[in-house]
Amino acid sequence: MGQGGRPRRAQAHDGELGAAVARAQDGDEAAFSVAYRLVQPGLLGYLRGLVGDDAEDVASDAWLEIARDLGRFKGDGAGFRGWTATVARHRALDHLRRTRARPRPTALEPDVLDLPGPHSTHEQALESVTTERALALVRELPRDQAEAVLLRVVVGLDGPTAARVLGKRPGAVRTAAHRGLRQLARRLGAGGGPQDGSPGPGES
Repeated sequence: MGQGGRPRRAQAHDGELGAAVARAQDGDEAAFSVAYRLVQPGLLGYLRGLVGDDAEDVASDAWLEIARDLGRFKGDGAGFRGWTATVARHRALDHLRRTRARPRPTALEPDVLDLPGPHSTHEQALESVTTERALALVRELPRDQAEAVLLRVVVGLDGPTAARVLGKRPGAVRTAAHRGLRQLARRLGAGGGPQDGSPGPGES
């Protein structure tokens, strides 16, 4: 992961994303397409963790709202990633309320979990599984841990941004993500480090 625990893939594109958003706000439709291309895979993976097979429909609704309100957004590429995740989460919760359905995760995008990591056991465990197996493990996590893992690893948000999306304190989200990754690692037989579920030194 990159600085602050964010996946390097997302972090590497944040400069390009911020520039594209700025151009899109000036009416550049091609730039909006670039922003969509950079954000959509992670956003769709996150939504599939919330609404399952309805993720693409919910994502479409979210992007309509994002396009409509783009002029109100202020921030950089990382901020845009967090803002779009917040919009998508609201649309997903609205969808679940309408359908009165429990979250039904299905398959994440094939390359969503193929993210570079810092060689920690937890992330190596997550990256070593197939998409289907990873999803089955994420589905078994408590809801707060599953969302924290999806936002941190799949969407690529840092701790404070993920916390704003979820309406929680950053420390609570960091702990939930750590515990979720730790459970995934343990179930894959790759556990290690502290056994109490608390973040180890330097973890975020």
